Amino acid sequence: MKTRGALLWEPGTRSGWSVEEIEIDAPKEHEALIRLAASGVCHSDDHLDTGDIPLPWSPVLGGHEGAGVVEEVGPGVTYVQPGDHVVLSFLPSCGKCRMCVTGKSNMCELGAGVLAGVAPDGTHRVHAQGQGVGCMSYLGTFSPYVCAPLDAVIKIPTEMPLDKAALIGCGVPTGWGSSVYAAEIELGDTVVVVGTGGVGMNAVQGAKHKGARNVVAVDPSEFKREAATEFGATHTAKDYDEAAAIVSELTGGQGADRVIITVGVVTGDLMNPAQEMTRRGGTMVLTGAAPVLQRDVPFDLFTFAMSGKRLQGSLYGTTVARRDVPLLADLYLRGELKLDELITRTYSLDDINQAFRDMHDGKNVRGVIVYD
Repeated sequence: MKTRGALLWEPGTRSGWSVEEIEIDAPKEHEALIRLAASGVCHSDDHLDTGDIPLPWSPVLGGHEGAGVVEEVGPGVTYVQPGDHVVLSFLPSCGKCRMCVTGKSNMCELGAGVLAGVAPDGTHRVHAQGQGVGCMSYLGTFSPYVCAPLDAVIKIPTEMPLDKAALIGCGVPTGWGSSVYAAEIELGDTVVVVGTGGVGMNAVQGAKHKGARNVVAVDPSEFKREAATEFGATHTAKDYDEAAAIVSELTGGQGADRVIITVGVVTGDLMNPAQEMTRRGGTMVLTGAAPVLQRDVPFDLFTFAMSGKRLQGSLYGTTVARRDVPLLADLYLRGELKLDELITRTYSLDDINQAFRDMHDGKNVRGVIVYD
């Protein structure tokens, strides 16, 4: 079928997205064609444009946060049927590899290929200007239609609004799970969340759900600091120095129990100040993505080792998508998870470059592309 999509023809050059005609193949075995209602605008897609995540191939159809309705299924598919409402998980899970069967499906072997530029079978489902197009996370939600592997398709209740559901395919579980699972927050903890965009704001929500006594949200954007209080932050700070003073007062100089780093682009200089704010035996969680080629990280290794602290990496919030996506949908429907408030602005596909400019300018908690 012919439709439109937002492509990067020169990844890493900051050239921006080109909205043009694309052609999407019919679904094959173990695939479904999804008509999307909405797609989140996530910083991970911007990393492809800036080169923080370098790609050796092009073009790429961006987008990996989406929800919609099943339009067509491939041969032999029974898990979903046309008319089902689904969320697309930005990391697929096969359910068979070592990671999946040990409860770590966020690190499924299929996930290693999400930036390979081809579908899991090594071919293309999307074409433009006579050539194959690689899809972000096997998906490419910067198009109103997606031919998706079933390993990335998760059914949700029909009463769940699809524009809100789009966010629980990436940003919401990544942030929420960083608190709930990766940080292992305990009742009464003091928690610091560094960076309160679409991921960090959900880390704030997760910390509140886990019973943190104090949640300190750190962000240079006054707009985001104010928004963080609505999502559960008890205190806010514009930078590390201000946050450290607040934490010291709250804990009698002991430091935060958990520090969660969820900034859009993690630079090496952010790590040691986070350690200095973490109490002895406390936990730091690194969720934000750093430039792939970054290697220089000034870090006080002696203090880190002698104080028994833990640095925990967290991919997809350490969540299990097939368990946690329906759980998050249920929490929303019960009024226990804020999703409406995450969406600051909506855009048409043609306005995608403006959506990314607004993201860079700190104007959005989350921008969302809405399809007709």
